[in-house]
Amino acid sequence: MGTLPERKDIPPWVKAPEDLKDPEVLQVQTQLLEAMFGPAGSRILYIEQVSKVMLELKVLESSDLTEIVVYGSYLYKLRARWMLQSMAEWHRQRQERGMLKLEDAMKALELGPWMK
Repeated sequence: MGTLPERKDIPPWVKAPEDLKDPEVLQVQTQLLEAMFGPAGSRILYIEQVSKVMLELKVLESSDLTEIVVYGSYLYKLRARWMLQSMAEWHRQRQERGMLKLEDAMKALELGPWMK
């Protein structure tokens, strides 16, 4: 997804400082970020507005994972965390199915009647 945008402000629906304490944190594969958040994170603001939370993305240097930190009121951040986990799993499964289809197609090309 390239460089991640830096957080410059706190959205009006997040109450500082109480909503900034004890954030929910989840880790997703970095390669899924563009599918989840759009090119260059273009859907992050929309997801924040709909979920009434603030998101921060932190790329973990030692792995292919990115931390998504969710700030907000207790129920909103739990709901947003569940939604983001579901999105990540859906995109991961979709990517896996695509790879399996590609493998099957490659096997079919190798076993075509003209190859025998």
